[in-house]
Order: sequence, then C-alpha cells, then structure tokens
Amino acid sequence: MLEFLMCGLPENVRRAEEMGDWENAISLIDRWLRDTRVNEVQRRRLEYEKFRIRRLLAAHPYDEAEALEKAQEMIRDFDYDEFYRLIDEGCVDFILVNKRKRFFERFVQNIAFARPEYKSRILIDPEEEKNRQLIEERIKALAHGSAPKSYRVRIKLKATLDWPEDYFRVWLPFPKEGFQIEDVKLLYVSEENYFLADNDVPQRTIFFEGTSREYIVEFGYTVREWINRVDPSKVQECDVEDFLGEEPPHIVFTPYIRYLTLKIIGDEKNPYLKAKRIYDWITSRVRYCYVRPYATYENISQYVAENLKGDCGFQALLFITMCRIAGVPARWQSGWYVTPYFVSPHDWALFYVKPYGWLPADLSFGGARRHNEKLRSFYFGNLDGFRMVANDDFMKQFTPEPKFYRENPTDNQLGEAETHSKKIGLETHISVVQFEGWEV
Repeated sequence: MLEFLMCGLPENVRRAEEMGDWENAISLIDRWLRDTRVNEVQRRRLEYEKFRIRRLLAAHPYDEAEALEKAQEMIRDFDYDEFYRLIDEGCVDFILVNKRKRFFERFVQNIAFARPEYKSRILIDPEEEKNRQLIEERIKALAHGSAPKSYRVRIKLKATLDWPEDYFRVWLPFPKEGFQIEDVKLLYVSEENYFLADNDVPQRTIFFEGTSREYIVEFGYTVREWINRVDPSKVQECDVEDFLGEEPPHIVFTPYIRYLTLKIIGDEKNPYLKAKRIYDWITSRVRYCYVRPYATYENISQYVAENLKGDCGFQALLFITMCRIAGVPARWQSGWYVTPYFVSPHDWALFYVKPYGWLPADLSFGGARRHNEKLRSFYFGNLDGFRMVANDDFMKQFTPEPKFYRENPTDNQLGEAETHSKKIGLETHISVVQFEGWEV
C-alpha cells in the first residue's frame, strides 16, 4: 500500500528537512510536483511526504520551555540541569523546526524507558499499576504450567467527531475470528446503516457513512490463552510459500538487516530455532519506547535495527523481516490488549513451523521481562488471553477503501474517518463491559 516509499526524496528536499526548514521542504516538493519529468512512483512519494511532514510536526507539540514544564509535572524533583543533561545523552526525543527544538509528545515516558532509574520518579496511575500486577500474576501462572483458560469479552467502542462538515465516512476496528479468537458477535450498533467487512479481509472494520457525529458499537468474542508445547526435534521443513517475501516499505531485506539476520542465526537449520535466535536477539537488545505516528517512518524494520529501540509494532516488524530472510514464514497480528480493567492498542507477530502451524511471538512483552527468563521465553510460542485481534496482516486496505491517506496506513486499532474533502481525526473511547472467566 505504501510501496512508493522505496523511492527516496530529492537531495534538496532531504537537506531542507535535515535543517528543520519544513516550510521550504514543502515548497521544494511543490516545485518538484510541477516538473513533468517526475514519474508516478516519485510523484506519489512526494505527495505523501507533505502528509508525513504534517504528521511529524503534530507529533512534536512542545517548545523547550513547555517541554521542561511538562517533565517537571510528570517527574518528581526534576530540574533544569537534568533536562539538558538527558538531551545531551540522547534520552529526550525532539526534532528541529526552524533551528529550534520541538519535543515529542511522549518524550517524558521515553526517558524512563531509556533510563530505568527514572521509573520510580515518574507519576503512574494507580489503576494502571494494579492492572499490571494482576496480569503479571496470570502470566507467571501460565509460564509455570497452569492450565490455559478462555475468556468471554464484551466491548463498547464509541467514536466522536468534532468537525464542521455534515458528511462523514468512519471505519472502526472489529474482531476477526481465527487463531485464538472465536464466536464473534455484533451486539449493538448506534446507526442503522453500516457495513461489516467479511472475516477474511486482512484488516476487519465496521463502516459507517452519514451525518452523525457519534458512533457506538458493542461486540463480544471468546479468546483463548494460546499455549504450545513445541519439540524442536519434530520440526520439519517449511511447506508454506506465503509470508516469506518483502513488502515495501517496512518489510525490506536491506543489506544490513540481511547481514544481521545471518549473523544471528549462524549455522542453525531448524526453522523453530532460527526464529528463537531472532526472538532472543530482539528481546535482549532492543529497548521499548513510544514512537511517532507510523506514517512518519520510511522503513520501520531498518529503523529498529539501526537504533535498537521501538514500540511493540516496530519490534514485531523487525522480527517478521528477519524471520522471512531466514526462510521462516512470519506475519502480523494486532488489535488491543484487553484486561478486565484496561484496554490499549497492541501489536505482535506470528511465525510458522511445521507441523505445529502458526505460533505467536510478542517481542515487546518478552523484552519487558528480560530479567525473568521464564517469563521472557513464555512469549515465544505462547500468548496470554488478553487480546482482541482486528488485523492479521500489515499495510492492507480497508473494505470499502478510503479516499485519502489514513491516519495510520499500516493497520487499524483506533479507527479512521474522513469527509468529502479530507482526512480527519476522531476521538475513540474503548471500555470493557464484561469479562467472563477472570478471577480476581
């Protein structure tokens, strides 16, 4: 869907961006778009770059004074000297805009990922910590052999629009049956006219078209804890031809990633153990951090390999890319992380080994538990039941297709909206109505 990102930017555009002269970069792009020599792929790349610049600037809302104030609000006893020392150490995310720093909207949280000693000083929602502890206990039980369970979940999803136009097209995520999800039911919808995409589409949505400014959907599904017992000696040669190739721009077998993959797997021939070596490398070396909107990156897997940091989807994409280079089929899965008390977007990966079929790998959940080997290893081939799956492939189009670039062209977790004339944002609220099978 974004294959045109394989085309780089003209040198003068790239130079303006590196200097933080974004207005000039847009002017130069417009000049290139008027050049009749530009081919279709380059034209689409240049048009997309204007969209990417707007998203990039929006993701960096704070100037230096505002960023310091924000950090002091969220970190106990945080001072001026600390702020600038962390900037010098590369722990604070910013870009240059007209030669001045503009700071990433979640830079404070990323300080704690870069410097773990700050975790105890950052103000944390008590409910979030309570949720983390409850789930940690369940994961420990599963890792130590507890029998897997299934949960029946009911979710309410409300999307609100605040725009002057009187016509909207709205796509909201909807669960897909298959793998660990079954018995999906639409339980309530606020609008009579809607279109529910078939279960076999890669990114499943429920679509609305009309004048309403609020859309409410309730659905239910059953999710099972996905536990596998793999004997590496019984693994056979792969017989799946799909999910082995490149998918530009983010799954690309660049020289560096190819070199890195071959170095990681060494002389290993067993597909399962190849994937395990890749999983071990990523979960032990790549640091979790919040990232800008995915639409602002040109090659996500290359970014992770070079910077050794990224969020759940970034780490999953590097795993998928490396597995494919190693000859192990690998694919995307994403939706929400859902507990009785908490809902958040989340991404992970699947990989295929014969005769066991598709197995899950959650890189960020494994990496977050790198100091507990049993828990880190659990997320290679196993998965907790706190998931809602809406997407089982990456960079795929909706049904029906939008007219404009999506807020997130890679997958769908919080919904998309547009008017007759442009792409717009929407406010999404997700709540858990019922969570059967969970014991507090």
